[in-house]
Amino acid sequence: MVKGLYTAHTGMVNEMKRLDILANNLANADTTAYKKEGTTSRTFADEMSLRIKDSSNMGIPKKLGDITYGVHLGQVYTDYSTGNFKVTDNTTDFAIEGNGFFAVAFTDKQGNTSVKYTRDGAFTVNKEGYLVTKDGDYVLNATGAMNGDPGQNNYIRLDPNAAITVNKLGYIMQNNQIVGTIGMVDVDNYDYLEKYGENLYNLLPGGNRIATDANIEQGTLETSNVNVVNEMVNMITIQRAYEAGQKVITSIDGTLDRAVNNVGKV
Repeated sequence: MVKGLYTAHTGMVNEMKRLDILANNLANADTTAYKKEGTTSRTFADEMSLRIKDSSNMGIPKKLGDITYGVHLGQVYTDYSTGNFKVTDNTTDFAIEGNGFFAVAFTDKQGNTSVKYTRDGAFTVNKEGYLVTKDGDYVLNATGAMNGDPGQNNYIRLDPNAAITVNKLGYIMQNNQIVGTIGMVDVDNYDYLEKYGENLYNLLPGGNRIATDANIEQGTLETSNVNVVNEMVNMITIQRAYEAGQKVITSIDGTLDRAVNNVGKV
């Protein structure tokens, strides 16, 4: 009977973790090019199949009371599907049509500079004429993006007083001349990408940058791929599942109370 308490408990903890992920998605529903996260759960059947194939404990007696918990969070994954495009008519706003990322030279609080990746193309030109993100990180050109080089020679410097035109391949035109190229790259395996924070991604060891055939849309931003309605429906589902776990625990607790206080007197 007590085992039922543990099973209900694991289900409630699993729903709490799912709710945390869902709440983060809703909080970023208006974040430019944000990619929503999802979760998978491992059920008792999954656990049982793993234990059947696991012979590491074969022949070893188990302690009385050993159980397999009912469910736990399996994996947190990122949905990289493209969001909708929003026209802004701002000449330094860009969206990527296809698979790929902009590369930026990110400097952390310790002063270390490294290459990070983003789909957020809400750029601007700073007072020195460099193309930067809204947080002030330098956007890299095609060479810096492909080589993973955050050096200053790969920053994009423009004339802040001249009109900016960018074609689908990322070539930047000013005064009828090509003055730079916005760097775009893709990754051969998205399992090697992790969210770094500040709408940036970090490429883990083992991941490789590859060329992309994506196009750039100027004067456009990609919106978040979070569907608020779907997330709200999922929130209701999570709430009901959590309440079901609460009812199981309350029911078992009542049964244990009667067993201790009433049956014991007989």
